[in-house]
Amino acid sequence: MSPWLRQHHFAFKAALGTVRKSPGSFLFNVLVVALALTLPFAGITLLDNVKPLSEQLSVDPEISLFMREDASRADAEALAPQVRNILSGSRAEVAFVPREQALASLKERSGLGDVLDTLGDNPLPDSYVMKLDGFASAGAAAEVDIITEQLRALPGVDTVQVDSSWVKRLAALLGILRLALLLLAVTLGIVVIAVVFNTIRLQVLTQKEEISVAKLLGATNDFIHRPFYYTGALLGLAAGAVALGVVALALNPLNKAIAQFAQLYGSNFQLLPLGGLESAGLLAISAGLGLIGALLSVRRHLARVR
Repeated sequence: MSPWLRQHHFAFKAALGTVRKSPGSFLFNVLVVALALTLPFAGITLLDNVKPLSEQLSVDPEISLFMREDASRADAEALAPQVRNILSGSRAEVAFVPREQALASLKERSGLGDVLDTLGDNPLPDSYVMKLDGFASAGAAAEVDIITEQLRALPGVDTVQVDSSWVKRLAALLGILRLALLLLAVTLGIVVIAVVFNTIRLQVLTQKEEISVAKLLGATNDFIHRPFYYTGALLGLAAGAVALGVVALALNPLNKAIAQFAQLYGSNFQLLPLGGLESAGLLAISAGLGLIGALLSVRRHLARVR
């Protein structure tokens, strides 16, 4: 074994020895750090589950164009070439819906035919329904907006509606949630560093005499510092594992409630725990936060030990 590996092996064993000497204190600190990590880990798990669902919901948009009430049938039918010209650069299905057909469809779907007959004149306008193909991606939203504005500028047009606008609102909401989760993760990451910082500080004070003797015997700073670094990393790693376990256990009661709600919409949606790669990444981040806290604490407090 090379001297470098031997030194790190000794430092790791020393860190484990420190944990064995005071397991209760170590476990308490693990629980404190795990509580700080559980909330961002739960948020990441939720976003990881919602992401594929939101991608499935990103269907191709459907644009509805409604004529003004005073527009004649001839005016409405005359718009067909202009509508197709605006959509000429995209794959789209264009259907003209006369007001009589729209009223008949409304009566059939709503079951309020008798009520609608009492209105007398048909209140619905002539309309065009355009189904766009290949516009489901987020990058095509700007192009859909341009098409919508061009359709609104046509003569006799009263209203133009994009039926997939809610998809963009959902994407914007998810963006806000990601930003909020990032700010929360940064804040709680600072809390984790502070907890580890204080834990290592107490260890330094407890082992102050041992450190002084080791320095008198010629031990280098790196030799003295390494066990504390490993202790901080172990604390962060153990806390991350506990936080992931808590989130995984919490998914069971949540999925029971979600299953009842999803059945109302004919869905079998369930929250799944993070995959192996994502979990390993979060554990690495947790260990890194513990290491950062140990580094800051060691450099501040060991420098005062003579």
